[in-house]
Amino acid sequence: MDRRHCNNRDGGGQVRLIAGRWRGRRLPVVSGPGLRPTGDRLRETLFNWLAPLLPGSRCLDLFAGSGALGLEAASRGAREVVLLEYNDAAFEQLQRTFAVLGDPPEVTLQRADARRWLAEPPVPFDVVFIDPPWDSGWHETLLDKVAAGWVAAGGRIFLEQPTTQPPIDRPGLKVLRRVVYGRARGTLYALNPTVG
Repeated sequence: MDRRHCNNRDGGGQVRLIAGRWRGRRLPVVSGPGLRPTGDRLRETLFNWLAPLLPGSRCLDLFAGSGALGLEAASRGAREVVLLEYNDAAFEQLQRTFAVLGDPPEVTLQRADARRWLAEPPVPFDVVFIDPPWDSGWHETLLDKVAAGWVAAGGRIFLEQPTTQPPIDRPGLKVLRRVVYGRARGTLYALNPTVG
């Protein structure tokens, strides 16, 4: 889920969209175990990295949480955004957020377990956001699954993990950027065409 700093470190509060048509819009963040919005500084850095790729892109957010990552992509011109959320309270809040935003047609919200969803035949996306609960132990498995068909040629994978975990590197993935803010590490990957 997109999680980290907000008004309350344990969840609750709000995060705001940074740029685009919904610039400044505040999104509620529900409280709950594992729900932690991606911090403002990390999101701003990430979307600066992604700016040339976003207009007209297809994006997948595997753990939507407040929706800040996927909705930021839509706000900045993504053609299609799929948000997955399994937590009931977060999903219901996302439904309310969608209603406030006028049910944007380019954004699809699904109540789904990302791990099961990725077991289906892959459909490539231009950008995939991976930010599972930090203590889940799913980071490496999800990164491998996404890299095995869920990201298009020339696309990007963003992984957020706690700094208590070692950075994840894979022969088939090229690390384009890596940054640490507080307890969060963000890594942007591309498929490595020289491997395989």
